[in-house]
Amino acid sequence: MKVAETGNPARRGWFDRQGLRLDARPYLSGAFATQRLLERLPGETVPLKDVTAGHAGGLYNGPQFKRVYLTDPDHSVPFVGSKDMLIADFGALPRLRKSDALSRQLSYLKLEPGMTLISCSGFNAGRRSYVRPDMDGYWSSQDVLKVVPDADRIQSGYLYAFLASRFGEALVKGKVYGSAVKHIEPHHIQNLPVPRFGDAVENEIHELVQGAADLRAEFQAGLEAATRDLFRTAGIEELLDLRWHEQGRDLGFDHRGVTATSLRALNFQPRARRILDRLRERECVSLGEVCEGGVLGSGVRFKRIDAEPGHGAVRLIGQRQAFWLRPEGRWISPDQAPPGIFASDETVMIAAQGTLGENEVFCRPFLVTGSWLDHAYSQHFLRVLPGDPRFSGAYLFALLRSEPVFRLLRSMSVGGKQQDLHEELRKSVPVPVLTQPDRERIATTVRAAYKKRDEADRKEDLALVKLEEAVSG
Repeated sequence: MKVAETGNPARRGWFDRQGLRLDARPYLSGAFATQRLLERLPGETVPLKDVTAGHAGGLYNGPQFKRVYLTDPDHSVPFVGSKDMLIADFGALPRLRKSDALSRQLSYLKLEPGMTLISCSGFNAGRRSYVRPDMDGYWSSQDVLKVVPDADRIQSGYLYAFLASRFGEALVKGKVYGSAVKHIEPHHIQNLPVPRFGDAVENEIHELVQGAADLRAEFQAGLEAATRDLFRTAGIEELLDLRWHEQGRDLGFDHRGVTATSLRALNFQPRARRILDRLRERECVSLGEVCEGGVLGSGVRFKRIDAEPGHGAVRLIGQRQAFWLRPEGRWISPDQAPPGIFASDETVMIAAQGTLGENEVFCRPFLVTGSWLDHAYSQHFLRVLPGDPRFSGAYLFALLRSEPVFRLLRSMSVGGKQQDLHEELRKSVPVPVLTQPDRERIATTVRAAYKKRDEADRKEDLALVKLEEAVSG
């Protein structure tokens, strides 16, 4: 439970500045201390609304509307919600019907590079994200608040850096209201004080943030190129245009040769069997064979002992945040946990427990490499680490992140409400062999993409450090 500082109690005058709000959040979130700090800066401080421009003054979210999702790229646009704006790989975004997106009611929800996004409803209310170049032409939901910088008054990267810093976080989250469902509205943040430090400082911070955004766009392009390269080289590129939902539901089918391994109809659905048969037309080995001598199993269960960052603690990553650009998992003591909480370089982690919802992460993979080797991981991931020296984790990741293999893994699920991956069926996933130069080329593309992601994180961290120095120095 948070309590007020004895030397800095909430004062009567604060209530007027918060519209007489009587909940504790604005007064205990650090927002007032941050605001007073910014007011004491020797330079200029301007309201947020004075450096934004565009629809509704450059601060807006959107109306509630019925969402109609399609899969045909010619008739739909990528759609970003309050959770989707935080993820690293946009390859599995839902797609909104284009005619709705371009309508008069929703056309202004189109995203443009340089915007700052703030989640304004739900569990993640108050989190910030930067619209990178490859998001141009995406649409956002009404649960995402857009901050559109006025290019004549402020650099987009600098404005995002301030809102993403601990100062901006305190000010934004101090405006969140609600109990079960959190909310924040445009007029709540329009007067947030934005410090100005001159062109030299602001341009340097902007260049770092924009450089990070460019690298993340290249990261996305690299992953997609590696997957397409793999399927094209294997001669099965048509599988990438799967149109899963256009194939009709799997009703009234039969399957011969059923054994005691599984009696669940989902494990034999015709759409998934067609993917399996198409993959097996090429020279393949099973995932079980590739991982013989490596790892193909879930992590260890263990008791979490919380610890403070900077005191030997490690960040524990769970399924919810494993796919975010910057995870925010809890910190635990590794000394009180088994060694299996860490992952070896180029281990593919697959979210292995969840439900079959289209936008759920169940069966989605990510690669552990670079800076993510420092994190610990919960037992809810299927760990895939090759034991066959011919195959690398980076090559397997290019395959496992594809839509066809995602659908294949979903068909291998077992369980009731919470699904898991069948221990035997998952071993049968076909892995195209290709040639050694082909496998190495694809793996190199994936590794280069992840290096760019780490470099992007470093640039953004440096931008926040420079902003901190400008405010505190």
